[in-house]
Amino acid sequence: MTEIDTSVPHSARIWNYWLGGKDNYRVDEEAGDAYTAVFPGIVTIARSSRAFLGRSIRYLVTEAGIRQFLDVGTGLPTVDNTHEVAQRLAPESKIVYVDNDPLVLAHARALLTSAPEGVTAYEDLSLYEPEKILEAASRTLDLSRPTALILSGILGHVADHEQARDIVRRLLAGLPSGSYLSLNEGSRGTDPAYEQAQDAYNETGAVPYFLRPVDQIAAYFEGLDLVEPGLVSVPLWHPEPGEEEPRPIGQHGALGRKP
Repeated sequence: MTEIDTSVPHSARIWNYWLGGKDNYRVDEEAGDAYTAVFPGIVTIARSSRAFLGRSIRYLVTEAGIRQFLDVGTGLPTVDNTHEVAQRLAPESKIVYVDNDPLVLAHARALLTSAPEGVTAYEDLSLYEPEKILEAASRTLDLSRPTALILSGILGHVADHEQARDIVRRLLAGLPSGSYLSLNEGSRGTDPAYEQAQDAYNETGAVPYFLRPVDQIAAYFEGLDLVEPGLVSVPLWHPEPGEEEPRPIGQHGALGRKP
């Protein structure tokens, strides 16, 4: 296994720290605190992205009847992972996680717990190899049946937007009619302070994450039928009843169905 360097900050561990997780080191906390000193709203963005993921999975299980999930770019295990949300509602759900970060691989056992009626699997593969991902997923999932593709905050790491679109197209091409794409990404045009903080972070030499205009995020859903209310800032997508009025943030997401 690749040795994990704990002397430099790591984006997955920083994100884990913002989510309130424990799989991080002092160096990650310091980097995370430095970012929040410039832009405190990053914690809200991280947690709102995670909350959107949970709400979209609940919709997929309860409203769309989906029982298979392909979660690509998993990140570190934290609260309410895909399989936990899905199997809480439908214990027979099957989930395949995909990531190729040695740090995530080291913690993958936490993702492989499962309700006895269901299955979880972890595949150590690159986002840039969609066909290999589909081939590996087919060992656990029946890809002739509708499947939910989860891409949560991962495509911003792909510097070229057309390449990111191509990855989405190729993954969806291997899934049948009735499948869904749940996607949310950091966006431009809502919060200038977030944009300035992220641009500055990208210049530090850390693994960059590129915020994109909303129309570029919308392009990932080309050819799909969007579930209402369409592509919106994530707090506005099916907010929980009784919550205070949600406010837009620089993170947009949607759920789209393949015709």
